[in-house]
Amino acid sequence: MSIKTLEIKELEAKAANVYEAIVVLSKRARQINEETKIEFSQRIENLVALPGNPDEVEDVANPDQMRISLEFEKRPKATEEAIEELMNNQLEHRYKEAEVKK
Repeated sequence: MSIKTLEIKELEAKAANVYEAIVVLSKRARQINEETKIEFSQRIENLVALPGNPDEVEDVANPDQMRISLEFEKRPKATEEAIEELMNNQLEHRYKEAEVKK
């Protein structure tokens, strides 16, 4: 996998400063990662276990599980997706509103 360079000035143009952009990217990458984990878990749960003796330790993997694992492994990483979304103006970020105390 090759490493893509990212111009800091382009990144800074998408947020108030570089540090804010990094925080936005890290939070979005975590969200994407959680969504991927949930999707993977749901798809693995739907698989039927291979018949066999539960006492035996088998080195044979379920081919459907292997196929799903390889599919998820080929997907772009969460950080790459987050950067792509930010650079394509698909991410919207804002500050939380401060509560007014009475």
